[in-house]
Amino acid sequence: MLAGLLLAGCSTGSDAVDVNNGGEFRFVEGTPRGEVIPEPERATAPEFSGTLLGGGEFSSEELAGDVAVLNFWGSWCGPCRVETPAFQEVYAEVRDDGVEFLGLNVKEVDEQFALAFVDRFGIEFPSLYDPKGEVALAFRDYPATAIPSTIVLDREGRVAAVYTGEISQDDLRRVLDRMLEEDA
Repeated sequence: MLAGLLLAGCSTGSDAVDVNNGGEFRFVEGTPRGEVIPEPERATAPEFSGTLLGGGEFSSEELAGDVAVLNFWGSWCGPCRVETPAFQEVYAEVRDDGVEFLGLNVKEVDEQFALAFVDRFGIEFPSLYDPKGEVALAFRDYPATAIPSTIVLDREGRVAAVYTGEISQDDLRRVLDRMLEEDA
């Protein structure tokens, strides 16, 4: 279904390069792409849980009934440094409208780097610390292993949109408006 999406994100070279990172993550330079999935074609998102940055436990069950934005990021990722402050701005606008944001920090060498990143950009929404990328692998049917990636869940917990690479504020706002209108 989403095989046509071009993976985009952090890269180690100027040409399109597939970097094998432990056999689990692909970092391919390219053009960011996104897809909103029609309602009848949406699949239920996998359940997941983990430890939040700085401590505390989180379960995907906490997202039930809300539109959710899942952003897979790393402090080592250049495009993540660009889009994360934009995510915070959108989060501040919609957090009282039934929209939850959850960062998923993956492949981070040290949790302190991730905490410093969150502090530097004033991020108020929670992030899971997922150094092994286990949550990203749970979303293997979607390109969550390209960093950054963003997956939007509708209120029924189904994958409604998938973006690989940096997503603009305007694109994020448009898809959130669409998700909120679906249930209006």
